[in-house]
Amino acid sequence: MTDRVRAHVFVSGRVQGVYYRASTRDTAREKGVDGWVRNLDDGRVEAVFEGPEGDVRDMVAWCETGSEAAEVDDVDVEYGEPEDEDGFEVRW
Repeated sequence: MTDRVRAHVFVSGRVQGVYYRASTRDTAREKGVDGWVRNLDDGRVEAVFEGPEGDVRDMVAWCETGSEAAEVDDVDVEYGEPEDEDGFEVRW
């Protein structure tokens, strides 16, 4: 699985209370991307995506819009080595 990449993403804006996490989970599962998403205490959303590079980059691009009710101000992403995420979940 050497074609897998990992993206660690922080999304700021109006991204909590607007189904951002659930929409992220659903979209990642549709694409077959592994990882997780959670709300942070400072109002941002944090997510990790692992999978084929094209699909992971699609998820990062998706984060710039997010759920229908979200208003994304910024997406900060760092790419790195995969850590063997399996499945996609919302973390609390």
